Amino acid sequence: MIILLKNKQALKIDDHILRCVIGKNGLTSKKKEGDKKTPKGTFAIGNLYYRKDRIAYLETKLKTIQIKRSMGWCDDTNSSKNYNKPIKIPNTLKHEKLFRKDQKYDLLIPIKYNFNKPKIPDGSCIFFHLTSNYKPTAGCIALKKKDFLILIKLINRNTKLVIS
Repeated sequence: MIILLKNKQALKIDDHILRCVIGKNGLTSKKKEGDKKTPKGTFAIGNLYYRKDRIAYLETKLKTIQIKRSMGWCDDTNSSKNYNKPIKIPNTLKHEKLFRKDQKYDLLIPIKYNFNKPKIPDGSCIFFHLTSNYKPTAGCIALKKKDFLILIKLINRNTKLVIS
């Protein structure tokens, strides 16, 4: 199964087209932390993280992980040990909180960019996540909840994301 970023505003999965939004500064093959660009390439996807207190039911073939208040994702360029990895918070490292007041991370899937042996400062925290208004992201791919729920029904752990 392939997810194709068809253009900067749509994902194509089989015959399904899902509206999305990408990084504020477009696409790049030279991603750097904080550049607000979405990386080009072919990537595996991670597990589905979700807020159990906000999402009652999920139909998916992905492994699911409940987001807890103590969960963060490290984007600290001074931490080679933790960079672009989930961490427990509170923590002095710079990080994204996964348990948020807004709905942005009620559903999220890490895109396995700069993932297995992360290189600093090549970028971190690249996710599929939710949007309420299609405002450009800091480099992630964001979808409305209804489209995200379709996405997770269609994909599995072997799905690849192609961004070109």
